[in-house]
Amino acid sequence: MSPLNKRQLEKIRDDRREQIKQAALRLFARRGFSGTKTSLIAEEAGISEGLIYRYFSSKDELFTELVEELMDEAGKAIQSIQLLPGTPYEQISALTRDMLDENNKYAFMFIQQARQSENIPEKASQILKLHSGNALIEQLLPIFVKGQEAGEFSAGNPRELLSWYLMIINSLVLLTRGDEEFGLPPAKALMRVLTE
Repeated sequence: MSPLNKRQLEKIRDDRREQIKQAALRLFARRGFSGTKTSLIAEEAGISEGLIYRYFSSKDELFTELVEELMDEAGKAIQSIQLLPGTPYEQISALTRDMLDENNKYAFMFIQQARQSENIPEKASQILKLHSGNALIEQLLPIFVKGQEAGEFSAGNPRELLSWYLMIINSLVLLTRGDEEFGLPPAKALMRVLTE
């Protein structure tokens, strides 16, 4: 059997790093920063605890890297929503489906959990402040106002309506944690907050 080449070794390292991050994401989302120990992450990833430290210097570094990556991805998703074909209703509905999608639920839960926690690493806290809920509302506002003008969304203060909409989604995600019998409602049900 021939030894692994450099590219194969890098792929193995990248895969292992991703395995650790995904395990950490699920645990941080369910248990929060303080309630998650590296031993639990190792168990969830199916590796030894010491192996985590080959890839991350600390739990703080791992948590902060997840915050940074997820906020970058969220920012790109929000920016790309304006480029989606369709009406403003269809664009915001697509965003809602993404937020509630089974594949994204831990990422969304993680960010909501991080925003609610007080004892997270300072760098992660700073990143979250840069990407506040108000920033999301500001990015959605032009789409929403265009939808109001077209009669797709309810009349009223657009910031207030978008705030309620996001508050409901955030609360549902935090309260259900994906473990409830019925899970999260379909996007169509949540869109009624903006249309009725």
